[in-house]
Amino acid sequence: MAEGRGRHHRPAPRTTAFFDEFAAGSDPERLREAGDRAATLLVRGAREQGDADVADRLVHLADTEGIEAIAEVWSGSTPDSLAGCLWRLYLLRSWVYADPVGVAREFEAGRNAAQVARVVAGVADPPGPDQLRAMVDEVLRGIAGSDFADVLLRAAAFARVVATGRAALPGTSHDDVRRMLALAEQLESAGHVELDRGLA
Repeated sequence: MAEGRGRHHRPAPRTTAFFDEFAAGSDPERLREAGDRAATLLVRGAREQGDADVADRLVHLADTEGIEAIAEVWSGSTPDSLAGCLWRLYLLRSWVYADPVGVAREFEAGRNAAQVARVVAGVADPPGPDQLRAMVDEVLRGIAGSDFADVLLRAAAFARVVATGRAALPGTSHDDVRRMLALAEQLESAGHVELDRGLA
């Protein structure tokens, strides 16, 4: 994503304490494992005794402190993991919210050249700032209520349209196009892994 387009807030100190608590320490590897577990709970739901309480606390944490508090823990995760996918989805959302007018301009520039991706993304026509915010929120709500592969593929299609639009607009750097295209490819690849065997 273009640098300087949005600010990503650092989590409050109690966020780290939350993950320390269920990682049983502040070791980076244990914190990563805790982040992976949190991602699994959010996408797959509670499967073991005690998971429901942790999942409820995660949702409450997101509601009270913002999802950035959780997403920060996922920032170093690989793109083919649940945690890495969630990081990329929330990064995409924060970028749309930080610059909806700029995103709408890029999406508009790319939608004619990327027709299939535009349809998959499911953005209202014409794609103004409000429509883009609604789309990205609808996609992310699908994490809890629909097929996670569909969530990933829709987000990938959206990112691909934007990358196409960036390439068509004057004054856009090659790096900006490349970063958005890489995000689209990572999400699309993860979506196919989810369909084939399920992400972990």
